Amino acid sequence: FVCPTEIIAFSERADDFRKINCEVIAASTDSHFTHLAWINTSRKQGGLGPMNIPILSDKSHRIARDYGVLNEETGVPFRGLFIVDDKQALRQITVNDLPVGRSVDETLRLVQAFQYTDKYGEVCPANWQPGAKTIKPDTKAAQEYFVDAN
Repeated sequence: FVCPTEIIAFSERADDFRKINCEVIAASTDSHFTHLAWINTSRKQGGLGPMNIPILSDKSHRIARDYGVLNEETGVPFRGLFIVDDKQALRQITVNDLPVGRSVDETLRLVQAFQYTDKYGEVCPANWQPGAKTIKPDTKAAQEYFVDAN
């Protein structure tokens, strides 16, 4: 029941991710036939409707297993979210238990934070938002942030 809400939420925000040079890809262990049926089912009936992101079929469970989110006992993957940068480095992993969905806003914030730190060499404090102060990773320079923040 949670899956379509997440896929729709990320699909609806796909342009926000593209504006910051980020692509979103969904994956599920259902077949591509199931995905097609899901897309052709209206959202009012629990379907996905039109999508702005691709949905990969991981019928073999290889992706889920490789990323460490497959529950081998049940054969059902947990809700995994992975941020991979333009150098193919895994920057962030979120794994939720099945009853709770992931946050699109938090994912967008994390991508922006990683991009900021890569570009400027500064670090982002807790709850950082684009445009907020960052910390220079130097003991003396960091004092400016701590004086202002406290």
